Amino acid sequence: MTTTIKPVPAEQIPEKDGLIHGLSVAELQTLCEKCVKAKATAYCPYSLFRVGASLLLHPSSSNGASPHVVTGANVENASYPVGTCAERVAMGNAVVSGHKLGSFKAVGVATDMDDFCSPCGMCRQFLREFLELHVPIFMFTKEGKFIVRTMGELLPLSFGPDKLPPREQLRKGLEKEGEIVEGA
Repeated sequence: MTTTIKPVPAEQIPEKDGLIHGLSVAELQTLCEKCVKAKATAYCPYSLFRVGASLLLHPSSSNGASPHVVTGANVENASYPVGTCAERVAMGNAVVSGHKLGSFKAVGVATDMDDFCSPCGMCRQFLREFLELHVPIFMFTKEGKFIVRTMGELLPLSFGPDKLPPREQLRKGLEKEGEIVEGA
């Protein structure tokens, strides 16, 4: 028996034109349901800490009328550092499916905790590669309460692809210093 979790804000959330951080009520419900469902697929025999993540795609990126969501769950390994977080699994699934920077409207993260759980530092940096700074990240408790922060709020002063100089500029700098650039 599956119970539907209704997302409920845990803090005052500004609404604009009936949207919560740019999401309709239906999109927010889908984002919540998909990350909760993904959480149930987690492989976590060591920590027993289930995490599910969902990535809501912009309609132009999803080839469909209904909200399209890519999901992932944490996958652990007996060699603990080899495990992969739910957010990186979801983003990896999205990237190999052809989605890239600009494709994502929102991120959802769900755990079995009573408190909110944000993406870890490694996941924040990984997500930053593919998310614009204004993209909201919704963090859901086991009861469906949520807080939301943007990518820029979770990783201030971030380093992303937009911070890198063009390859031609880097190549010229290396050539100027006498470095040999083969195949670059």
